[in-house]
Amino acid sequence: MQQRFQPYTRLAATILLVIGCLTVLRPFLAAILFAAAITISSWPLYLRLLDKLKQRRTIAALLMSVGLTLLIIVPLTLVTWNIADNASDFYDQIKAGLGSGTLDPPAWLKDIPVVGEYLDTYLNKLLHNREELLNVAKNLLEPARRLLLGGGMVLGSGVAQVSLAVFVSFFLYRDGQAMLRALAIAMDKLIGEHSVAVADTVSRTVRGVMYGLLGTALAQAVVAAIGFLIAGVPAVALLSVATFLFSLIPVGPPLIWGGATIWLFNQGSTGWAIFMFVWGMFVISGVDNVVKPMLISRGSDLPFILVLLGVMGGVLAFGFVGLFIGPTLLAVALGLLRNWTAAHQP
Repeated sequence: MQQRFQPYTRLAATILLVIGCLTVLRPFLAAILFAAAITISSWPLYLRLLDKLKQRRTIAALLMSVGLTLLIIVPLTLVTWNIADNASDFYDQIKAGLGSGTLDPPAWLKDIPVVGEYLDTYLNKLLHNREELLNVAKNLLEPARRLLLGGGMVLGSGVAQVSLAVFVSFFLYRDGQAMLRALAIAMDKLIGEHSVAVADTVSRTVRGVMYGLLGTALAQAVVAAIGFLIAGVPAVALLSVATFLFSLIPVGPPLIWGGATIWLFNQGSTGWAIFMFVWGMFVISGVDNVVKPMLISRGSDLPFILVLLGVMGGVLAFGFVGLFIGPTLLAVALGLLRNWTAAHQP
């Protein structure tokens, strides 16, 4: 009798143990998943570095972690700091302009077809009428405060999550080979003969999606920096890093080069503003249509709708690092589904 119920007892104990472990690791789950994606994507580079260092795993893992810190954490921290600093300066300028009554709408606003004159008249009336301006400010102040607070929390938590992910990645690099051997044995017992194909699908898909996201972001940041330099836009480094981060979001880069275009119009540089618009529309945003499909197709042909849902759902579920985790998880699930359905076709 006792032997009959022993398998069920073991299963129940295993399930409870898994639930307990997930409960403990839940606050760090996003960072662990991001660290795993980074490690899988950069594993070939780590192996080459390991060979050059004569199999000194700790030193190789440390160098990889330092590299990730310089490539990810430092730029993200600088962008977060600059956004907070510039937002404070912008608020002080607006407040001073409202107090002195010298704040006027930009001159280029009148040149907008159809609605330009109306917008210029309305803003002039609003900016020079203190009572009406206060009423509008009261209605916009709370939503603006919530938006800035939410954006600051996302960026701040993003820095913390990425920092934790880099810390976890050090141990994944150092002990990765032992983990892979144990994982291969476990998958062989659970899945059987298909374990090798499943592992290959997962690793290939993760690398394809990560290379696609990061490669496209880097390419867009580079061409954006070239455009900003040519047009004479200030803070090229900050805007380039912002383009890199925003390119991870569908239709994100136009928010950066579009803002640069408006700034050039406001400065009276109409020709350079037109150049910036054309450069952004056909070069910066065009990179997304060329580089991303080419890189992602090496691992998984992820449809646009899944990229969009993965980004949005990933951010809601995991915060900033969900930009990477969401599309990667969906791509892995899609790759495994395709692999499974192909294996069952006659």
